[in-house]
Amino acid sequence: MRRALLLSLLLAGCTTVGPDYTQPETPVPDRYLEAGNAEQGDLAAWWQGFGDTQLTALVEQALRQNLDIEMAAARIREARAEEGVAGASSSPQLGAETSVTRQRISENAIPVTPGSGTGGGGSIGLPGTAFTSWRAGFDASWELDLFGRNRREREAAAARTGAAIWNRHDAEVTVAAEVASAYLRLRTLQGRIANAEAELARLARYEQLVRAQAKGGLVTGQILEQQQSERFAAAAAIPGLQADAKAEIHVLGVLTGQQPETLANQLAAPGTLPPALSVPPGLPSDLLRRRPDIRSAERELAAATADIGVATADLYPRISLTAAPALVSTALGSLLEWGSRSFSIGAALDWPIFDGGRRRATIEVKNARQEQAMIAYRKAILTALKDVEDALGNVDGGRRKLAELEQARANAARAEEIAETRYHGGLVTLADVLQAQERRLSLEEQMIETRGALARDTVALVKALGGGWPESNLAETGQ
Repeated sequence: MRRALLLSLLLAGCTTVGPDYTQPETPVPDRYLEAGNAEQGDLAAWWQGFGDTQLTALVEQALRQNLDIEMAAARIREARAEEGVAGASSSPQLGAETSVTRQRISENAIPVTPGSGTGGGGSIGLPGTAFTSWRAGFDASWELDLFGRNRREREAAAARTGAAIWNRHDAEVTVAAEVASAYLRLRTLQGRIANAEAELARLARYEQLVRAQAKGGLVTGQILEQQQSERFAAAAAIPGLQADAKAEIHVLGVLTGQQPETLANQLAAPGTLPPALSVPPGLPSDLLRRRPDIRSAERELAAATADIGVATADLYPRISLTAAPALVSTALGSLLEWGSRSFSIGAALDWPIFDGGRRRATIEVKNARQEQAMIAYRKAILTALKDVEDALGNVDGGRRKLAELEQARANAARAEEIAETRYHGGLVTLADVLQAQERRLSLEEQMIETRGALARDTVALVKALGGGWPESNLAETGQ
């Protein structure tokens, strides 16, 4: 009989209820609509491709000090601690307990066993007597994981640790992209400020010409007033650009984990806007490996699946073994003697029979949450594909626009040179030269904005591809 019971327990111990998790099949397109089948390059430290040492230093400083990344790291530590909690539930529990009790029996009471309620004793305490009970022992318990409840809890906790790790990688991707974008916006604004100052100088020079013409009676005072108005309007645009540039410096300060104004002196001097990156997008299937948000969503799905097993196991019996060996005596001197030994050992069976449907409703809750996690996973993949297609389209459009602007700017520069040559030859007036210069400066303003937008679009493409986290740390997710 005992052997049959032991065999049945061993067989039951091999049972793990609830669905086993398998990563879902997620078909993706063979190639991106906006790109060919180029092999994806190394995206771990993509910001170095700009060739700007200051940008590289800012990104790497942010990856070390950014508060969002530190918060994500703290969540990893929390998840690992929760994993330890889940693992401890399957281990035997042992506690030490010592006590000393002084007791007096009422003179009007019946005789009682000395130490009753604390382990008992072997003699009778008479009414009106007092005695001291000494006790030292252990309490041990172990819940048998017959239906895999604890195993499912460990699976869920491990999956959530993986999700937390991927969330940190996602924070690294986001922070690196935000630093690069803010830096590129800053350099774009500084280029626009320089161009605006050149335009202001051109308008001042043109105003001098109009003023001289007005004195000679060649133009009316109305023309001079209009020209002055244009100069003041051009001057008024510069402070707004300067304020925007300062705001980007403040953004970079916060992203690098510092006071907003810390980088003001370092970045106030105008710098060169680096050229856009060349980013081969690789294949859509690469997203399933590189995008941290997709990997995090997949881990959350695994955790939600394990939670179903935890809830299902609550439908089945739970067996616990307990033991409480102790030494009990009414005299401290005899506490360690062999005759002071006391113990209890037992087993408990807890099998729910009727709970109003609460446990089955809990299983339905967990099933619904798993369904939501599956939808979130699928949505993460579709969103990632959209992000890449959008970024590829923006990069392609920006490059074509920049090529047209470069040609237009080259034509305007040649026209300005011709006007300068003809002016020195006395064939045209200074006004003709300044008008040609105005056209060139206007095109240069558009080129500065387009170059900055294109560089930021390549950053957005890298972010959409999931670049910016150290792939060498993949093993830490346990996958």
